[in-house]
Amino acid sequence: MARFRRNHGDGKRGASSYARLAVFGVFVVFIMYLLTNTFGTYDATSSTVDAKYYLPTEVELDGERTYLPVSSEEDVVVHHTDYSLAYSEEHEQARWVAYELTEAELKVPNVKRSNYFDVDPDIRSRSAKHSDYTRSGYTRGHLAPAGDMAHSKTAMEESFYMSNISPQVRVFNNGIWKELEEQTRDWAYKYDRLFITTGGILKPGLKQIGRNRVSVPEAFYKVLLYVNGDQRGAIGYVIPHDKSEAPLEDYAMSIDQVEAITGIDFYADLLAPEEEKKVESTLDLDQWPVSKKRYRLRVDKWNYQ
Repeated sequence: MARFRRNHGDGKRGASSYARLAVFGVFVVFIMYLLTNTFGTYDATSSTVDAKYYLPTEVELDGERTYLPVSSEEDVVVHHTDYSLAYSEEHEQARWVAYELTEAELKVPNVKRSNYFDVDPDIRSRSAKHSDYTRSGYTRGHLAPAGDMAHSKTAMEESFYMSNISPQVRVFNNGIWKELEEQTRDWAYKYDRLFITTGGILKPGLKQIGRNRVSVPEAFYKVLLYVNGDQRGAIGYVIPHDKSEAPLEDYAMSIDQVEAITGIDFYADLLAPEEEKKVESTLDLDQWPVSKKRYRLRVDKWNYQ
């Protein structure tokens, strides 16, 4: 019997064959496991977008940032954790920065302010640099304010990307622009959720600063929309880039008027056409009450800091 087995193959070859079969069996089981766990749990609604363009659910409306403006072809749209922007290489700053601000976010204890200005790693053509503003006579003015991003360490740090910064004279940045930013937070408390888009009005021929030739806007805009149940309301502002003694109401206008000045189409994907037409053509200042105390603080103190 032993001789019969050797005639059909020695003991080593027989063991090797069994070993190969065992390995093959393990391999088949492993492949079946991968197929089951990969395709068996596939979610048809999952995103295939690159990870850096992932939009976190806590700041989305119906799963998407449908509140973004219509972007021009020459601008690069980048999505950060709590805001999106359209970067203009020509002007080395954002044409618009858009984000959602909620009462819930404002109630979260503030994280420590970053104060570290850095290039935006997602601008492939490279954003402006901190040094472009050094000794220029202009402050590094936030478009999406650090105060609106204070609910998250990541959001706070990303608010200091230079793509979110625009040159602003100090009396504007610390004056009426600051007042509008603080007033916006009051409105977020009032309406629970605001959709905000802001930026400098960019056009050819603007003054430029720094080695990267950053344009200095002559005016800045901000548009706001609230959605509270079936209620809608919107307001826009275009404010000259300078010290101001005038109340915020003097710079208020409808969204349609801001669109005519900036050439930007706001909220086209968020509102149905008829609703967009009605909301964006209407200006009701009673919906947007302004703090008289803060106005006096700006005129008497902030304008001179």
